[in-house]
Amino acid sequence: MSDDSSEEKTEEPTAKKLEKAKEDGQVARSQELSVAAMMIGVACFLYLFGGYMILQLSEVFEAGFTFDRKDVFSDNLLPTTFGSHAMDSIMVVVPIFVLAVLIAIGAAGMLGGYIFSLKSIAPKASKINPMAGLKRMFGTKALIDLSKALAKFSLVGITLYLVVSESFDTLVSLGFMSLGPAMAEAGNLIAGGTVLVTLTLIVAAGIDVPYQIYEINQKMKMTKQEVKDEFKDTEGRPEVKAQIRRKQREMAMGAMMESVADADVIIVNPEHFAVALSYDPSSNGAPVVVAKGADFMAQGIRERAAEHGVPLFSSPTLARALYFTTDINQSVPESLYYAVAQVIAYVFSLNSLGPGSTVAEKPRPEVPAGMRYNTEGALDDDSKDI
Repeated sequence: MSDDSSEEKTEEPTAKKLEKAKEDGQVARSQELSVAAMMIGVACFLYLFGGYMILQLSEVFEAGFTFDRKDVFSDNLLPTTFGSHAMDSIMVVVPIFVLAVLIAIGAAGMLGGYIFSLKSIAPKASKINPMAGLKRMFGTKALIDLSKALAKFSLVGITLYLVVSESFDTLVSLGFMSLGPAMAEAGNLIAGGTVLVTLTLIVAAGIDVPYQIYEINQKMKMTKQEVKDEFKDTEGRPEVKAQIRRKQREMAMGAMMESVADADVIIVNPEHFAVALSYDPSSNGAPVVVAKGADFMAQGIRERAAEHGVPLFSSPTLARALYFTTDINQSVPESLYYAVAQVIAYVFSLNSLGPGSTVAEKPRPEVPAGMRYNTEGALDDDSKDI
């Protein structure tokens, strides 16, 4: 097996390589896609329900600053009251955390699917190798990640500046409102601004997703030698394939020999060829070749027929015509219908003979021109039925 590490990887990854990479957890992942989906989802939720949540939180804070005299001087009631207010605050913001987790899980499976692989989290020496760490810090990938981060920061910063500038007057007027309306309005402003800012993350995700797909595809590419080696491992070595084919032939021959016992007649050459035919009078189909063979295989068919009492019919020309034109489990050709029908009728008449019956005259089936073959399988219209 060649191990030329300098060979250029120009071949697309095979299905086996991709499947193995998937098992190892090496699939395309876009952190920008997950972040964008989670931030936009949470921002939209805040935009729709932010005012209500702010009012709920304000009520919790208001209740937290209202103390009963017995709570102040009791060592047991104060922690209980504080715990109750903390639980109320948590219940207000729990829907946001649940939504964020669900969106993060859904976005993670959008690119690459859901994979659980212990290999991806297994410790590797390369992760603690200082040289490998420096290469990751100052390599091409690190430069690309830095460029993406700067571009995303600039885009978000510009959008945030525009949102604040547009809502500046409203923000100033919040100081002249009562607590409840001010907090509700502030919640709406924050939620709306957050939606606009997070929508800019779609741009970052739209750039990062194709790049991650391209990067994993480049990483998975193979050399020509790797493709050849994988093909050998998948399809098997030539000697193994030859052995498999030999076993398959043996199994096919065994099944074919079993079919001889159910045949109605064996048309023979008489020694070189043997073709076993089966016919169902109740069906509209033609007789079917259930087994055929030449030389030693023909001898085995004849012996098998003798064991099960299947009659033999000697017709060299018809036997060769069937052998060279018809496969196993295939109906006889239409041009041989009449010749085969003569043989089948003769055999059935022999099987139906009773005591004192006269033996029917043995037919001499005529094989039409164009269906006469010699023992080598070549057409020989001048061949005789010998």
